[in-house]
Amino acid sequence: MTDVNVSRLLQELQITNPERYELVQAVRQAIYRLVPDALERVMYGGFMFSGVAQFCGVFAYREHVSVEFGRGFDLDDPHGVLEGSGKLRRHIRLVSAADITSKFLELYVDAAYRNSQLP
Repeated sequence: MTDVNVSRLLQELQITNPERYELVQAVRQAIYRLVPDALERVMYGGFMFSGVAQFCGVFAYREHVSVEFGRGFDLDDPHGVLEGSGKLRRHIRLVSAADITSKFLELYVDAAYRNSQLP
């Protein structure tokens, strides 16, 4: 079931930045392929995904889309694509749909989801 706020934010993004809208949709589809029953809601101006706990967020900016991992410091980074140096958070910056594959996004989303399920 899609939250009405998710639909509104998608509509707004489609109007204001169609290119980022397409990339956000591709990222959302990748997340739902991995976690079909993920809950999605709008928070902090983006799309937050959770199972037992939040595992990632998708944020559209003018020039890119960022997939944020609140506990990204816990993720292995075998491909060296995680950015950020804060205490907890890491992100993957995407500028095209090809980045979803080239930056191994699904591997990181899957790891973040699995970590979020741990007690």
